[in-house]
Amino acid sequence: MAQTFVELADTLVERFDSTEFLHVLAERCVELLVVDAAGILLADEGGSLKLMASSSDLLRPLEHFLLQSEEAPSTECFNSGRSVRCHDLHAEPQRWPRFSVAAVQLGFTAVDVVPMRLQDEVIGTLNLFRTTPGALPPATAALAQSFANVATLSLLQVRAIRHNELLTEQLQSALTSRTAIEQAKGVLTERLQIDVADAFSLMRNYARNTNQLLPDVAGQVNARSPEIARLTRINQPRSRW
Repeated sequence: MAQTFVELADTLVERFDSTEFLHVLAERCVELLVVDAAGILLADEGGSLKLMASSSDLLRPLEHFLLQSEEAPSTECFNSGRSVRCHDLHAEPQRWPRFSVAAVQLGFTAVDVVPMRLQDEVIGTLNLFRTTPGALPPATAALAQSFANVATLSLLQVRAIRHNELLTEQLQSALTSRTAIEQAKGVLTERLQIDVADAFSLMRNYARNTNQLLPDVAGQVNARSPEIARLTRINQPRSRW
C-alpha cells in the first residue's frame, strides 16, 4: 500500500507517462481494494469523460454505458463531485437501466465510483466493480478515495508543470522574436535609409500582405533572403545590399 502511494505521488520523473500512471492506479485498486475490476475516466477539454485506463478488458464493452451523459454512475459522480455507490445492481435496475443491464451481463453486480477532485475541480472518476453484491467496507472505501485524491493531485501537478513550461517556452520565444525584429529594423534602417518606425511598419505591412508572422519576416530580413526582395525594392540614394 505504501509503495502504491509512492507510485501515485512520483510524477516528477523524467518523461512521465500518464497512461502508464493510470493503468498502475487501476491495477493497484484491484490488488488492494478487493474489487474485481477498476476503470479511470478523465474529462477532456470539453468536459466529456473518456475511459483512460482499466484493469480488465471486461470494462471495454461497458465503455459506452459508462460515458452516457445521463444514466451512468460515472457521470452522476462527475457531475455531483460526490461518491456514488450501488451495492446490488439487481436490486436497483431502474437507477441506470441500460448500464445496469450491460454490467450484469458481464458478471458485475456492484459498483462504487469515487470522484477525482481537488476542492471544486473534478477531473474524472475512479470506478470500482465487483462480482458479488454488498457494500465496500468503510476502510476500503476510504482507501479508494485516498488513491483517487493522490492521483488527482499528481495529475494536476503535472498539468501545472507543463503549463508553466509552456509559458516559459512562449516567453522565451517572444524574447527571441523581439531580438530578431529589433535586428531586422536595424538592417532595414541602414539598407533603406528610413527611420526605425518606418522599418517596423514596412515589415508589419509585408507580413500582413503575405500572410506571414512578423518574426518570420524579420528572420528573412536578417538572413538577407531573396524572398523579401519586394520589401526592400524602394528607390533610395544608395544601396548596401
